[in-house]
Amino acid sequence: MAHDHATMAHDEPAHEEHVEHEEHQRHHEHERHEEHSTTSRDHAHHGTDHSGHAALFRRLFWWNLLLAVPVIATSEMVEGWLGYDLPGSAWIPPVLGTVIFLWGGWPFLSMAWRDEITVRKPGMMTLISLAITVAFGASAAATLGIGDLSFWWELAALIVVMLLGHWQEMKAVGQAQGALQALAELLPDDAERTTADGGTEHVSIADLEEGDTVVVRPGGRIPADGTIATGEASLDESMITGESAPVAKKEGDQVVAGTVATDGSLRVEVTATGDDTALAGIQRMVQDAQDSRSGTRRLADRAAAWLFWIALGSAAVTFAVHAALGDPAQGLTAAVSVLVIACPHALGLAIPLVIAIATSTSAKQGILVKDTAALEAMRTVDAVLFDKTGTLTRGEHALTDTATTGAVDDDTMLALAAAVERDSEHPIGRAVVAAAQDRGLDIPTAEDADTLPGRGVRARVDGKDVAVGGPALLDDLGIEAPDSLDDAAAGWRDQGGAVLHVVVDGEAVGAFTTADPIRDESRQAVGALHARGIDVALITGDSQAVADAVAGELGIDDVFAEVLPDDKDNAVGDLRDKGKRVAMVGDGVNDAPALARADVGLAIGAGTDVAMEAAGVVLAGSDPRGVVGVIELSHATYRKMRQNLVWATAYNAVAIPVAAGALQWAGITMPPAVAAIAMSLSTIVVAANAQLLRRVSLKPADVAAASS
Repeated sequence: MAHDHATMAHDEPAHEEHVEHEEHQRHHEHERHEEHSTTSRDHAHHGTDHSGHAALFRRLFWWNLLLAVPVIATSEMVEGWLGYDLPGSAWIPPVLGTVIFLWGGWPFLSMAWRDEITVRKPGMMTLISLAITVAFGASAAATLGIGDLSFWWELAALIVVMLLGHWQEMKAVGQAQGALQALAELLPDDAERTTADGGTEHVSIADLEEGDTVVVRPGGRIPADGTIATGEASLDESMITGESAPVAKKEGDQVVAGTVATDGSLRVEVTATGDDTALAGIQRMVQDAQDSRSGTRRLADRAAAWLFWIALGSAAVTFAVHAALGDPAQGLTAAVSVLVIACPHALGLAIPLVIAIATSTSAKQGILVKDTAALEAMRTVDAVLFDKTGTLTRGEHALTDTATTGAVDDDTMLALAAAVERDSEHPIGRAVVAAAQDRGLDIPTAEDADTLPGRGVRARVDGKDVAVGGPALLDDLGIEAPDSLDDAAAGWRDQGGAVLHVVVDGEAVGAFTTADPIRDESRQAVGALHARGIDVALITGDSQAVADAVAGELGIDDVFAEVLPDDKDNAVGDLRDKGKRVAMVGDGVNDAPALARADVGLAIGAGTDVAMEAAGVVLAGSDPRGVVGVIELSHATYRKMRQNLVWATAYNAVAIPVAAGALQWAGITMPPAVAAIAMSLSTIVVAANAQLLRRVSLKPADVAAASS
């Protein structure tokens, strides 16, 4: 017995406006398809490209790690340390080392050639490729009796570590690409279209054309944007507006593809299909926002580019100087030492390892990082924009106050209303029943229940005609509410509450109001953000009165009310135009474009799949104080990244000149074996420093208390 209360409640201008789609974004590089099913497949494939790469590097990492263990265990250095000499072990490092180089090292060699060398922009991949190629060449030559520079275990360890880092990076990228598929899946697969002879036929939504009429039955989704030709119903537009209260729609009103008719049947004349629908517009905004977000040029990449030229130049100068001094053999040894020690073992771990630990640690504490760029950017945020419903509030109606004329008492009035609403799926109806149950009231049985779309519901209860509804119901029944009820209703509306009347045998005997309760944690979240000097704003599709009431109670700085999906996206843009770095926190499909457009998008975990896919960070516990935890994590992660980068580059700044022979005059040299050990020690320091991130507490109560 799902029914509508929207017109019974306070005026909600944002809900009374029609969603009008504008073709305002550029076409993407790939060809757009009008067929929904094809679009879904295209976006699914787009997302799986990244997840497939992550799976590839995951497999490469584990297999090459398995191969690297015996290479390291049978290296001369490890055998010497542990005092054993396995028979035939001399051939294990060359054989398995060659497999690791050709199999595990191939992705880095190919990426270096394709992405850096061919465009003349050497970076991390080029430096890694140079190091593993030199290590392989020198080791292979030594195995064949040419020279004595063997680096099989160093080569294996380097490739395994680099595979681990790249796996984590590709996994993060792949997780950020599912928003478009989630949006596309909101549409039904087919539609019930009317025929010329007055019947209906089921067709794919790809076959719908402008001017067609489709039938939408109770519980069904609207297959395309259109205008209601006949019928009345309440529409659940939460996937578009993010607001929980269904909206009454009647003949002549606009409806949006993807929304759900909760009661009543509709005949809708199609006005837009495919790429012209409002839902497709949101899709484009999400895609454009994700595409326009420039990738973070990591400090490690810049350091690797410089290090490549420094290492190459240092090796060349080293060989040339030694050759000029009449010792080319020593020059070759020193040059190889330079290239091996410059291998970005620590530099390659500096960021990936920190990110891996940060994301795993935060996940255990309810913060799921999907985009590492978002995590890095969070420390610079100076404005947080919260969606109201389901984020700062609980996203569900609750009874907050009642009033009666004296004809019945509060409990009796509430029990009668609950009897009528007992089988309702409407949020307000469920709130009434829950309130009666919480009071321990005996709810009588209702008979002959009847839904009045757009007005309310009525039934026979204990021999009385009982109806529950708002102003539209009173107008329909020709009843005027007593002044005492009108005064109470006016006060409730001023505070943004929904107002419903209870009518018994043609007389308004009482009224009650419901509201979406503010989360207890929201006050702490806003206070903690203010303590850090961060502005807090609220954005909602609800009325100005509702928004102002919530903002006033929480002490929020700015309010954006009565906004449509496009306005949410634009609001983020307006804040950014003012020089703000914005974090957007939301939970609905309508929030997806704003989440993607913001410098950082954070989705409340109880929200829709689309919001979580579009966001860079998900707060699994639905606690807004988690935003403060993300800020703490961002600062801690950045500190570790910076410390590791400083160490990794400083190590190279000292080790390369020593390996080149700069201190040979003082009797200080660094043969390749020592260079390899020094490289490993630098890696240990970087790894140990990253492990300290595990000590950071991101629990909402802890971070909120630390800010008070």
